Amino acid sequence: MKKGMSEAGVTLIGNGFIALLCVLLLATGPLQVLSNSLYDFNIRQTMLQAPHEDILVIGIDERSIKEAGPYPWDRRIYAELISRLEEAGAKVIAFDIELYTDSNNPESDKALAEELAKHRNILIPSHAHVEGEFQRTTTVKAGELIKARSVTDPIPIFSRSVYRTHINMTLDSDGVVRSHWMQIDTPRGVYPTLSLAMAQLAGLDVSRFLDLPLIDKRPQSEMLIRWDGKENDFETVSFIDAWNGTVPAETFRDRLVLVGYTAPGSDQGITPVEKHMHMVYAHANILNQILTGQVITPVHKAFGMALALLTMLLLGFSTWRLKANAGIIAASGVILMLFGGQFALFAFSSQYLDVMAAAVCGVITYLGNLAMKAYFETRQKNYITRQFGRYLSPDLVKSIADSKREIQLGGISKELSILFLDVRGFTPLSEKLKPEEVVDCLNRLFNLITERALHNHGTIDKFIGDAAMILYNAPLDVPDHPYYAVKTAYEIQKGMEKVRAEICGKYGVTLSVGIGINTGEAVVGNIGSYLRVDYTAIGDHVNTAARIESHTEPNQILVSEATYELTKAYFEYRYAGEKRMKGKSVPLKLFEVAGVKGAPASGKDGIPASALKKGVFRWRKQIG
Repeated sequence: MKKGMSEAGVTLIGNGFIALLCVLLLATGPLQVLSNSLYDFNIRQTMLQAPHEDILVIGIDERSIKEAGPYPWDRRIYAELISRLEEAGAKVIAFDIELYTDSNNPESDKALAEELAKHRNILIPSHAHVEGEFQRTTTVKAGELIKARSVTDPIPIFSRSVYRTHINMTLDSDGVVRSHWMQIDTPRGVYPTLSLAMAQLAGLDVSRFLDLPLIDKRPQSEMLIRWDGKENDFETVSFIDAWNGTVPAETFRDRLVLVGYTAPGSDQGITPVEKHMHMVYAHANILNQILTGQVITPVHKAFGMALALLTMLLLGFSTWRLKANAGIIAASGVILMLFGGQFALFAFSSQYLDVMAAAVCGVITYLGNLAMKAYFETRQKNYITRQFGRYLSPDLVKSIADSKREIQLGGISKELSILFLDVRGFTPLSEKLKPEEVVDCLNRLFNLITERALHNHGTIDKFIGDAAMILYNAPLDVPDHPYYAVKTAYEIQKGMEKVRAEICGKYGVTLSVGIGINTGEAVVGNIGSYLRVDYTAIGDHVNTAARIESHTEPNQILVSEATYELTKAYFEYRYAGEKRMKGKSVPLKLFEVAGVKGAPASGKDGIPASALKKGVFRWRKQIG
């Protein structure tokens, strides 16, 4: 019970740390980088790259600057361009350029002002100052328009003839343009963005872009941009061609014309679809979004948090309920479903659900619980190894711990060497000593037996009171197993000299052991019921080994003729005569171990690894 409570407590504390880590990740912002990447991926993968045909960009490109002269140009050029576009029937003309100061040629300024006064469809933008006085930060209240402390308009002779509009770009913390302020509240009134003003001048219904869904902790009227085209996707003509009349007039008829910089290094920014996009194409994308009526709706952040909590609970629970491979498949499936569902929601309904918190926190929860589970399983495996290592050989215990198969009832027939051992003098010992002293004596004795048996690759089948049964060559194959059985018996008798002296000196009682060994075919395996399984050996040769042990004298080792023939090259024997055994029709020849002569190759160099692996394989086949 204590162990279970300990595991539960560690698991609870571990998941508490996992939850705390996830909260810190959400609060400090590292996940925002991944969320931004996810949003950018959604945008790129759902781009149609077929902008509205009414949009036309006139680019102030490198060729125009070369042919028209160094920039800034004489403003009479803009007046002439407007005149040509108006004659061609352009619906709206918007300049994404700055005309905030008087030029060096007042007459040219006057000429442009006069041209502007002739038309009501021309836009020249202003720039709102929304940054703080000493740093680029802005205090914004969610649900209110972004406020500007001041605004820079075109020079008065221009601003009198054009509508108020702004060209401020909205940058995320990583410097990428993902959203845009459709309106800015300035001391001079509310300024719509350039693209929104163009749509209004074109007579379009823009009401849905004035009442946009709120983005978490952002001002009212901030819109997620539906990037639907790269620079090359928009129809673009060179400024010089539009100005000198080489472009057919039909090109401009009923079009919404944007005039802006397209020369390398001029007015560029980072967007989800291009690293260096000229900002005139950002306005073009926003205008395209208005024309096509696309609004990206961010799903409320609370839903994403709830999804993260659900994912953490699901993956944390499944880690403990499923095996490793199934758990990996389940966790991968959940994460794939998160991203797949998120992408489908965005692609088909333009709703953006940020699942990055759910995915990252889910993975952290899965890995954290997997680590705790592995720790507990390793601790349990080590516990099993320590406990059963007292009865079985370390190699067998390791094989049991590593095997992932259920132990099945059944056995196999194979050649074994079976050692039976009985303690002589135990009855007078138990009558003379206190119970705890009896246990102390037996523990001394059985420590010796266990140590020698396991050292010689034996499997302790059972202790029966003051007797023991040890198997060799099961469940793992042990080359020269008769040798190891006799060697174990010889080492036990040698070790008993010290144990006997200690017990006799402490309690005044003499203990000895008799050992009998036989080699032959026996059935060995898991025998019992589905409620209780015992790994043991049964058969006539097992009974014979027990009968041989019953004929031994104190401190004597007797072996059968079969064991003698297999080990006579390694041990010195004395013929002990023939003994009639219960259940046998003929007497059995017995031999007494008298000394050691040598050892087989496995006894000198240890059992080869290949032999042990072969034994593990056979054992797994047996239990499977």
